[in-house]
Amino acid sequence: MHRVEDPRLLTGHGTFVDDVVRPGMLHGCFVRSPMARARITGIDVDEALALDGVHAVFTAGDLNPDVREQWYTLLGKDIPDTPRPPLAEGEVRFAGDPVALVVAADRYVAEDAAELVVVDYEPLPPVVDYVTARDSAELVHPDYPGNLAGELGIPPSPELTATFENAPHVLSTTIYQQAYAPVPLETRGLVVEWSATDGELTIWASTQAPHEVRLFCSRLLGIPEHRVRAIMRDTGGGFGQKVAPMREDMCIMLAARKVPAALKWVEDRRENLLSASQSRHEHADLRMAFDHDGAILATQIDYVQDVGAYPTPWPVQTAAAVGTLFPGPYRVPAGTFSSRSVFSNTVGRAPYRGPWQFESVAREVLLDSAARRFGFDPVELRRRNLLRADEMPHLNLIGMAYTDITPLETFEHAIELLGYEAFRKEQARARAEGRYLGVGTCTYVEPTTAAMGMHSTEGATIRIEPSGTVNVYVAGGSTGNSLETTTVQLAADALGVDIEDVHTIQGDTALTPFGGGTAGSRSGSMIAGAVAETASVLRERIALIAAHRLEARVEDIELSHGRASVRGVPDAGMSLAEIASLAYFQVDALPPGVPPGLEASGRYKGQSQIIWANATHVCTCEVDVVTGQVKLLRHIVSEDCGPMINPNVVEGQIAGGTVQGIGGALYEHLAYDPDGNPLTTTFMDYLMPTAAEVPTIEYGHMETPGPGPGGYKGVGEGGAIGAPPAVINAVADALAPFGVEVTRLPLSPAAVVALVQRSERAPR
Repeated sequence: MHRVEDPRLLTGHGTFVDDVVRPGMLHGCFVRSPMARARITGIDVDEALALDGVHAVFTAGDLNPDVREQWYTLLGKDIPDTPRPPLAEGEVRFAGDPVALVVAADRYVAEDAAELVVVDYEPLPPVVDYVTARDSAELVHPDYPGNLAGELGIPPSPELTATFENAPHVLSTTIYQQAYAPVPLETRGLVVEWSATDGELTIWASTQAPHEVRLFCSRLLGIPEHRVRAIMRDTGGGFGQKVAPMREDMCIMLAARKVPAALKWVEDRRENLLSASQSRHEHADLRMAFDHDGAILATQIDYVQDVGAYPTPWPVQTAAAVGTLFPGPYRVPAGTFSSRSVFSNTVGRAPYRGPWQFESVAREVLLDSAARRFGFDPVELRRRNLLRADEMPHLNLIGMAYTDITPLETFEHAIELLGYEAFRKEQARARAEGRYLGVGTCTYVEPTTAAMGMHSTEGATIRIEPSGTVNVYVAGGSTGNSLETTTVQLAADALGVDIEDVHTIQGDTALTPFGGGTAGSRSGSMIAGAVAETASVLRERIALIAAHRLEARVEDIELSHGRASVRGVPDAGMSLAEIASLAYFQVDALPPGVPPGLEASGRYKGQSQIIWANATHVCTCEVDVVTGQVKLLRHIVSEDCGPMINPNVVEGQIAGGTVQGIGGALYEHLAYDPDGNPLTTTFMDYLMPTAAEVPTIEYGHMETPGPGPGGYKGVGEGGAIGAPPAVINAVADALAPFGVEVTRLPLSPAAVVALVQRSERAPR
C-alpha cells in the first residue's frame, strides 16, 4: 500500500513548526559568538531594545538562573552529563555559541536588533583540534582536565597481547573520519506559549520525541508534567539531531514565561550548519590479527571522538558502542577496545543516524586493506569470517547475544546480485584501457529496539467509533519514517478491518499514551507491540459481543474486512458498526461481563534482549585519476530486518540512509580553519549528493523473524551505517593499482588526486 501521509505532504498541506501561528506571536533570534573562544566582558543591549518592535533582549543572567533541572529521560538523571548552559555565560566556547536572545514582533526586526547588540569579547586561545586537545594547556571547560569528557573500555589481556605478537598476519592502521552533520530538510524550531492564568505551557516542536520534550520542559521550568503539552505535527527529518532538546530550545522555553505572547524560533540553514550539531568527527588506532588462512584471531580499536563544546546528550555511551560493536558480524575470538570523548571549541556533537557508525567504517576498510596486504580476495576473506544463521545465538566479545541474524547469507545474496566474478572481469578489461573501476562491500550488524529507559515501553489507545471506523493513538515521533502508515497497517491487520477505515492520531502529548519517540530503530517493533497488546483486548470484546448476538461459539468468530462472521457460515455475521452500536448505545444487550464501549489502552514492554538486524552493502564505482571524480555505478543492499510491514517504507528508509552515507564518504564536511572559524555554513560550501550523483539503489531482502512482536526488527539507521564503508572500499579498490590506502575522509576529488599523486605508481 502507499503511504497514508503522502497526499497531505505532496500537496503542501503538511503542518510544520513554521506553519504554526498564534495570536500576537513574537519571534526570537539569537546573537551568536563570532569567535571560537573568548571571554565575555560586557553586553550592551540598549540600542537593540530601542528598535521599534523589540520586546526584550535576554542574556545569560536573565535565563540561566531559572533552570531547575536539565537531564534527559532517555538517559536518566544519574548519568554524569557534560555542561549545557542555555546561553553562554562568562565565556563563549565555539563560533555560533548563543550569547543573547532577541524577542521582537517578527523575525526581520529580531534579526536587525540582534545586529545592534554589542558584545565585548576578550579573545582566548581555542582548542580546535580534538586530536591534540588532550595535550593542550587550554581547557574548553575548566572542570575537565585534559579536555576529556569521559572514557570507557576494556584493557588488553596478556593473552591478547600474545595473540598479536604470534599471529602470522597483523595489520595496524589509523583511520580518520571528518565531521559532518544530519542536515534535516526542516531545521530546528519550536513555538512556546505560556498561559499565566492557568499555569500551562504548550510547545509546538520539530522533534523526534514529543514526550521527551514535555518531560524535559517540565523539569527545566519546574512545571508539573500535566501542565505541559508538546505537539509535533509534520517534521521534515530528524536523523538524531531532534531526539533531545538543545540549548536554543531551552532558551525559548525559559523566555516564553517572560513575554506576553507565544514565542517562535525557527533557525535558518546557516544557523543549522553553524550551531545545531556535528557528528562523525573521530579516529581510531586499529589492529587486526589473522592466521595463515585469513581467519580473524583478534581485534583492537582505540577510538577517540570529538564532542565539541556542548554535546547533546551524554556522548560517552555512544563512544563505547563503537568499541563494543567493532567486531561486527564476524567470528572474533579475542579483542579489546578503548574509547575517549574529547571536548573542542567547535559545535557540540549530537546523535546522527547510526551514531556508532564508525565501527563499520573502521572494520570494513581495515578488512579490505588486509586483503590487499596479505594477498586475499576481499570477498573470500569475509566468507571465511562472517557468522552464519546456523551459528545463532552467538556471544560477541562483551557477551552480547546475537540472535536471528544472517550475515553470511545476506552477504552472499548481495554478491550474487552484483555478479562478482563478472565485475572482476569487467574491471580487468577497463584497467587495460586505462579506466579504474572498483568494488567495495560492508557487512554490519545493527542493534535495534534496545529496551532501555524511556525506550523500554510503548503505549497505544484504540477507539472503535460508533461508525465502526478505528482511531489509533500512539506517541509518534514520525520524521519521515512513515509511522502513520505503519500504525494503520498494524491496526488494520490486528483488528481485521480495511485500511481505509483506520486513522491514527500521533504527536500530541495531551492525547497520546507515553512513548519513547523515534530513535535507535525502535519504532516499528515497539508500535507493533503496543498495537498488538491493545488490539487483542478489543478483538476479544468484539468476538464476545458477536458470538452472543449470533448465538455462536466465541472461538468460531472470524474478523475480516470490518465484519465479524461465523466460521463456515458466511451469511451469519455483523459489521463492526453494528457491534459498536451495541457497545455504545445498547449496553443492556451486551453479554454478561462485557464492559460497554469499544475503547482500550495497552502498553507493550520491550524485549529484554536487543533485537538485531543485519545487512550487506555493495558499491561499484569508476574513478577518474586525473580529476579525482568518483562516479558511482551500482549500489546494492541486501537487508535482513525481519518480516517487512511495508516493503516501500523499508526501502525508503534504506535509500535515505544510503544517500546520507554516500554524502559522508564523498562530499560532506563540516570544516573549521585552525582558529575555529566554520568554513561550511551554506550549501555553497557544505556539499551533499543530489539525484545526479546517486545511482539507482538495488534491494535484496531476507526476512528472518526476530524475538519481538511480529518478528519485526528495526531498519531506520542501517543505510547510513553500511553505505560509507562500501563506497570507501570501492574507491580504494579502484585505486589499488597505485598502491594507495584510504585513511582519511571525505574522498573529495582533491583528496583522490592527492592519493594518486603521492603514489610511486602514479601516471606521469
